[in-house]
Amino acid sequence: MTERVILLHGLWLRGGAMAYLARRLEAAGFDTQTFDYSTVRDGIDVASEGLRERIGASGNGKVHLVGHSLGGLLAAMIVQRNPDLIDGRIVCLGAPLRGSAAARSLKGIPGGSTLLGRSAEVLEHGLDRWDGPCELGVIAGRLPLGMGFLLGGVTAPHDGTVSVEETRLPGIADHRVIAAAHTGLVYSDQAARHAIAFIRDGRFASA
Repeated sequence: MTERVILLHGLWLRGGAMAYLARRLEAAGFDTQTFDYSTVRDGIDVASEGLRERIGASGNGKVHLVGHSLGGLLAAMIVQRNPDLIDGRIVCLGAPLRGSAAARSLKGIPGGSTLLGRSAEVLEHGLDRWDGPCELGVIAGRLPLGMGFLLGGVTAPHDGTVSVEETRLPGIADHRVIAAAHTGLVYSDQAARHAIAFIRDGRFASA
């Protein structure tokens, strides 16, 4: 039976942003679906309910999650709160699992809270550690191309928005840093190759 991968996009984006990565996963033999949600209007409770409905409506077979940025953080939080949700693995791309300094800085300027919406609290605080029921792997970028770091607080090395240190969370199964910028992580062939390896084996590729 074909294993399924559900992809979650990042802040201010929509499902189409994950199309290239979805094609790479499909070429590797996975059935892919994108979970499209409002990153500003909907909070984690709404996203959790929607994700559960999507998983339940998509048939049988093992389910894995791949999330970029906020999408990865939401995937981790939702599964940690709902340990029966999936029976597969989670891959996070550039996800500020320990909280986002850029988001905290943005919230401190006029209009920042409105831009972040109901994702503000999730992005501000992140997680203390990974205590979820499945293996979780993180791919971080180290090309500092982007505007997020200009908000302040994002320490090097970083991907232009999220620091590598913000992606390191106690309890995860594996962590890999690659030469990619924050948005570029979802278009990176190297990131796709690592994601495929982790979904299959619980470890990233050796190179």
